[in-house]
Amino acid sequence: MTRDTERHRQQALVRRLLAPGTGTLPPGLRPHRLARGLAAYEAHAAGVAERALAGTFPTVQAMLGEEPFCRLAWVFWAAHPPSRGDLAAWGTELPHFLANDATLAQWPYLADCARLDAAVSRCAASADAVADLTTLTHLGDCDPHRLQLELAPCVAVVQSPFPVVTLWRAHRAAASPTRLSEAREALADGRPECALLWRAGWRPEVSPIDTPAAKFTAALADGVSLGQALACAGKAFAFEPWLVSAVRDGWLVRVRISV
Repeated sequence: MTRDTERHRQQALVRRLLAPGTGTLPPGLRPHRLARGLAAYEAHAAGVAERALAGTFPTVQAMLGEEPFCRLAWVFWAAHPPSRGDLAAWGTELPHFLANDATLAQWPYLADCARLDAAVSRCAASADAVADLTTLTHLGDCDPHRLQLELAPCVAVVQSPFPVVTLWRAHRAAASPTRLSEAREALADGRPECALLWRAGWRPEVSPIDTPAAKFTAALADGVSLGQALACAGKAFAFEPWLVSAVRDGWLVRVRISV
């Protein structure tokens, strides 16, 4: 067997492994042995896929249940196989995948719950930041359009037409039945929620935040000036309470003056 033939055979095998049921059998393999091998691989891969996704998307797993989540993980694996060896980095396409799956139309909030789960995972893994709060003096003596408020890498905002914070809290391992009742009521009321994420030590925190504050924080995270962020938030936004919370909880790293 030539080197090119072996390379093509291995490529065909990998395609068959990553997309079960597609493609022809690679030449040189016995069909019955390949079938047993593929079955063993698929059983192992399904378990690996479930564990990898559950680590990042525990809320989605809790909402669907273990068996449906395992099936979802395997279908998602086939549609979006890992492209890197680190499975912890796999799954970024899941929110979009859920949003476009017609079979999940009766649970339209799943995709946003997945977005929040993914944001929590990124928050937990984000770099530390050393704050320089002496730069807050710039707030009183500089044009807001020349200032940038640098947020800690862990800070993020998830805006949703669904009560994602209430749902997230209701599906924690230690959540009480009262939390589930609150989540059902929030869904029935059609309540939208915005989530603010930051980290207390090593523990990600998720809190509801009103829409003006969410728009303001998201604008800062996008790197716009303080003046532009205030315009995005609108007149209903109160900057002073936001600043107090940002300093107290470590959202704000420093204030920069742009040249």
